[in-house]
Amino acid sequence: MRKTLYLKFILAYILFAFFGFVTVATFVSRLTYEYCLRQTSGNMYREASRIADTYAVDLYNSEISLDTVQKQMEALSYFMDTEIWIINPSGRMVVNSANAPDPEQEIIVEGFDPTVTKESYYTRGTFFNSFEEEKVSVIAPIINNYKTRGYVIIHTAASGIDEEANSMLNISYLMLIVILFLSLIILIFFTEVVYRPLRKIIAATEQYASGNMHYELNVEGEDEMGYLAASLRYMAQTVANSDDDQKKFIANVSHDFRSPLTSIRGFLEAMLDGTIPPEMHEHYLGVVLNETERLTKLTNSLLTLNNLNTKGMLLHMTDWNINDVIRKVSASFEQVCRSKNIRIRLILSGDVLYVHADMDKIQQVLYNLVDNAIKFSGSGSVIEIETTEKGGKVFVSVKDNGIGIPKEDQNQIWERFYKTDLSRGKDKKGTGLGLSIVREIIRAHGENISLVSTQGVGSKFTFTLKRSELNDELDDDDL
Repeated sequence: MRKTLYLKFILAYILFAFFGFVTVATFVSRLTYEYCLRQTSGNMYREASRIADTYAVDLYNSEISLDTVQKQMEALSYFMDTEIWIINPSGRMVVNSANAPDPEQEIIVEGFDPTVTKESYYTRGTFFNSFEEEKVSVIAPIINNYKTRGYVIIHTAASGIDEEANSMLNISYLMLIVILFLSLIILIFFTEVVYRPLRKIIAATEQYASGNMHYELNVEGEDEMGYLAASLRYMAQTVANSDDDQKKFIANVSHDFRSPLTSIRGFLEAMLDGTIPPEMHEHYLGVVLNETERLTKLTNSLLTLNNLNTKGMLLHMTDWNINDVIRKVSASFEQVCRSKNIRIRLILSGDVLYVHADMDKIQQVLYNLVDNAIKFSGSGSVIEIETTEKGGKVFVSVKDNGIGIPKEDQNQIWERFYKTDLSRGKDKKGTGLGLSIVREIIRAHGENISLVSTQGVGSKFTFTLKRSELNDELDDDDL
């Protein structure tokens, strides 16, 4: 294995060096030259524009003498290491920083065309055969009274830009050499920093695969290797603790089954041995029936939760009216609400609001949430069920004014069989599985459910569903 890894790394190193030099020699070289050219020509054009807006305009307006402009251009030319011209649209030379024009001898730039720069603001060449060597030239128009009176042209030697680009390119080559040297150091120390930890991790995985979950994996670090080792240790610990989790789950289920079974057995034995007189049999048979219903509910909840956790669970996704389902669920609790003097207030987004989801499972979600809200609400309370639309989602919330959920318990209420201390006295028949089922159903739809609760004030559960496109068709029909 080590030889294979080393060969791969060496091959990668060689390829990296080769393509690195090829890239610098071609792609980076061109980019560097274009960068230098743009920087130099940009500075020249800005200076030419300033000259055109000041000295040149004043010259054409006879507000400054030709000699003064000539001296200023000579000074600027020396400072910028350039050659500055001011010429007329016809190409006649007015000012030349390299050689002052003779008023008696007219100098014409033959074939002068200010559009030679095309889409850019610079051009490279001999500038209409005015120079023997290549120059980079920029042209800025002299505008006065909305008319072009002439042009300011600045030239610089193209060889200077080439030298600057070559200097920057040499830095690129130097940086590439440094990178290759650092890469070589990484390759040299590969055995210590990667290979040995990798061998330890492989040995640990072999031990874990054989069932030895208590094998010690000693690889420390905050890099990817350390994280991988920590993940493997965590996995082994999780698998090692899975047996304890299974025993705990069985104990929870056994406890919830044992209590009603004990009650049923006790009442039946008492009726058989005469401890409970015959005239009381009907009452206690009703108690036994309630306990059997509790066992049935617990069994159904466990089966539902198991099916929801099964990978690849099938959902019957259709488009249906969530508001109509909410009305039906609310109506099913009418008798319970009357007995507890509780009202259910519906705040629905319109008469019709279509969602794309599994109707039966979302109906179960609504039933569980409303059942919880009624269970933990006092007499005279109001439970609000609200639907809203936002960003392609439908938000459904169930809000009560009950006992609320303590902050420290809010992250645990989704766990199986979990009951808060405040709910134990009120939730005599609860299984502790309702909210677990709710969360699994919402997750199966790829949606989210959240809780906002204040102890002594109440709780609000909100879940999302995908908004159906049928709503848009209804809106179009209304129009």
